[in-house]
Amino acid sequence: MTDFRILEAIAAITGDGGVSTGEAAAPYCQDWRGRYAGVALAVVFPADTQQVSDVVRLCAEHGIAIVPQGGNTSLCGGSVPVPGEARPQLVINLSRLNRIREVDATDYTLTVEAGCKLAALYAAAEQADRLFPLGLTAIAPHCAIGGNLSTNAGGIGVLRYGNARDLVLGLEVVLPDGRIWNGLRRLRKDNTGYDLKHLFLGAEGTLGIITAAVLKLFPRPQSTATACIAVRDPAAAVRLLAHLRATCGDAISGFELISRSCLDLVFKHIPDTQEPFAQAHDWLVITQLSNVLPTPLDTALRDSLRSFGDGIIEFEVSADPAYAERWWKLRKAISDAQKAEGISVKHDVSVPVSRVAEFIALASAALRAAYPGIRIVAFGHMGDGNIHYNASMLDAAQNPAFIEREEKPVNRIVYQVVAALNGSISAEHGLGQLKRDEITHYKSALELELMRDIKQTIDPQGLMNPGKVI
Repeated sequence: MTDFRILEAIAAITGDGGVSTGEAAAPYCQDWRGRYAGVALAVVFPADTQQVSDVVRLCAEHGIAIVPQGGNTSLCGGSVPVPGEARPQLVINLSRLNRIREVDATDYTLTVEAGCKLAALYAAAEQADRLFPLGLTAIAPHCAIGGNLSTNAGGIGVLRYGNARDLVLGLEVVLPDGRIWNGLRRLRKDNTGYDLKHLFLGAEGTLGIITAAVLKLFPRPQSTATACIAVRDPAAAVRLLAHLRATCGDAISGFELISRSCLDLVFKHIPDTQEPFAQAHDWLVITQLSNVLPTPLDTALRDSLRSFGDGIIEFEVSADPAYAERWWKLRKAISDAQKAEGISVKHDVSVPVSRVAEFIALASAALRAAYPGIRIVAFGHMGDGNIHYNASMLDAAQNPAFIEREEKPVNRIVYQVVAALNGSISAEHGLGQLKRDEITHYKSALELELMRDIKQTIDPQGLMNPGKVI
């Protein structure tokens, strides 16, 4: 069957507006950062799970590679076609699968389709007086839950609520041959063999297409207290986190570290932002307590910070969420500020929480020795050991040439430090195209063999998201 006939057959499945080609398809073939771009036979917009199944079955029959896509906010090139793929590639964009199928306030569950935007899930949970806690920052208005689950997204709430993987009870998945696995269970306990949903969570669409999910909801907090804290260095922040956990327990719902280089970029590019203190500091921490009981938390947070001792330079606490949002904006705006500044060598790494300060110190020393004058933008979810650690030249005009020439050596320096500290080179962004080859240096031969075996068993033709992960 010719490409034209295949597209005709797909259009018959999806109906009007279900297929885009040429210039209309181009935006869906380039990634969020502008780093990766490929060519697709077409971009398909199925309206329901059965249409996804029918399109995938057609692709399987004709050897067409499939690129699953949600909001196309991947930071590692995971949601766009790869250059050089011998087979034609078809992007299956799930934005039309955007129904909230059910909200069950008693079971504390939310059943949604993969194309639902994260903001819509927040609103649906709030209407039921519940909380969906997947707390992403810059991409939250754009990303879709299917992509969040396919990359096992993290965010600012992981310390208390866990990664995306921890928020899923059941999945509906279209397999590479077009069959539909209906695993949309709301059970908290189901010990009947292999938990198949975990194969697809974090697999970046290489094993199948997530079309719907049953998500966990939580009680909605009735009181919060937020602190902006100037700390002497990351080592003080590590000790402060341990202190807060000991004195405030599970009330901690976020603990974010921000370096001075981040703040400088935010103040340069993001309107209505300002220094939180009269004096500029090199390192800030923003932390938040929350409680389902309407009991004030600001006094407990303030007392805990006062009892910490050496390492805090100054701090401010507020129980007013609107006031605290000024501080959170500094954290949430970092990615947009970096994007405005230009491209950089990005790292999304994790190490044991106790070794975060050691990682920052060792990686920074190694990079500065190799590249005098390099700018290091370090920030992230210190509460779970996930640091976004990005490197660039101070002069943005130098960065395209610098990255083209030095990205792999910079990566190797950073990843060697991560490996020495028993960490991971991808904490929440996935591998995509960016780290597909790099991961072979840091996973054991047995792990890679098992991953390839799983891929071969579920996707023997290798049609699902080729060129990604493995």
